[in-house]
Amino acid sequence: MSYRAWFQCINLECGAAYPLNSIVYRCKRCQSLLEVQHDAKQLARRSAAAWKKLFDERYKTTQWPFGSGIWGKKEWVLPEIADENIVSLYEGGTNLFWAERFGKLLGLDSLWVKLCGNTHSGSFKDLGMTVLVSQVKQMIAEGAPIKAVACASTGDTSAALAAYCAAAGIPSIVLLPKGKISIAQLVQPIANDALVLSLDTDFDGCMKVVQEITKDETIYLANSMNSLRVEGQKTVGIEVVQQFEWQAPDVFVIPGGNLGNVSALGKGLLLMRDLGIITKLPRIVVAQAQRANPLYRSYQKKFKSFEPVQAGKTLASAIQIGNPVSIEKAIRTLKQFDGIVEQATESELADAAALGDKMGMFNCPHTGVALAALIKLVKRGEIARSERVVVISTAHGLKFTEFKVRYHERQLGFPCRHANRPIELPPRVEAVREALQQALKRRGRLRV
Repeated sequence: MSYRAWFQCINLECGAAYPLNSIVYRCKRCQSLLEVQHDAKQLARRSAAAWKKLFDERYKTTQWPFGSGIWGKKEWVLPEIADENIVSLYEGGTNLFWAERFGKLLGLDSLWVKLCGNTHSGSFKDLGMTVLVSQVKQMIAEGAPIKAVACASTGDTSAALAAYCAAAGIPSIVLLPKGKISIAQLVQPIANDALVLSLDTDFDGCMKVVQEITKDETIYLANSMNSLRVEGQKTVGIEVVQQFEWQAPDVFVIPGGNLGNVSALGKGLLLMRDLGIITKLPRIVVAQAQRANPLYRSYQKKFKSFEPVQAGKTLASAIQIGNPVSIEKAIRTLKQFDGIVEQATESELADAAALGDKMGMFNCPHTGVALAALIKLVKRGEIARSERVVVISTAHGLKFTEFKVRYHERQLGFPCRHANRPIELPPRVEAVREALQQALKRRGRLRV
């Protein structure tokens, strides 16, 4: 069977459409965002059982390009791209971690953490970047005038873009807010030979600049307002359902910054429902840092209005965004999925990340935001203890070692309830025995 996809305006009253090889990020008629649309009737000609069988046969195989968690679902992503133009680093296929101890502590019967950081550049951004860079490679092969790909970033997008462009042999340009990302995140694009521009502003300021420079069609925009990214990121929900033997969980909890991941998650789940693969839609919870919470404020007003905010400095630096580009898509998704928006203070997110670490995880601060929101919702009874819950962990904790060191050394300006400092001792057996006795007595039951 042959399948096709195209860009379409999200404004239903407009409905303008553009080929995927167009250099376009907003609708030329009404300036609304675009989304990738698929020929649903053609997709539906294959049965739900046949789709599941096909995807299961491909999952993590060595057959190019289907071993990738994204390209194993090529027909649902970019069906018309040539295999030789696909730029894949074996993204996706990440562990769905059974957080048994953390779940029991909360009283949840079934808590899972989707470890999206266990991928090539260490974050979920790889899922969308493989799609975007592959499409760029195909466009260049077709004669497009693209000379480089650019993004504004709080760290993870730049790392993913630089890695995939390096693999493809395409120059990359990243605009970063000076002093507002971790050293690990900064060194990734540097190591992958990107042109790194450190601007004395925040992410929203970087985003304004990158939108201006990409008006030049020789520089292609890679931020999530480019809906090609969403096509890869939507597979995270699809993959979770596949890992549950094609059963949807009851709740997803996902950190939200620029909010492209929220609409992406919903898009994949809606596609599965429309093709008869799942029969119910889970609820989606978006977790925001209290210092960068414009979606939460809008939710408190039942989405009747939205006002950007000046994002304050937060430990969850990747979601330190006050004017999210994908706000319209995110609100639409939350309305479709009986959505909830919750926020977390700096101490709440840091303590939640550390508590999860004590039970076998190694959380980034953004996953800490999601875990903190989960704790609140369970305590309030808004998530039932019998529900199957999946937390989306967006990045690997190794990108944020400074955050973890400062937490355990109690240098964050709040108590750090789960801090675990090394005990310095002389090299004597008696001193070690005495320290062991004291420490083991203090180690009681963990509490949220």
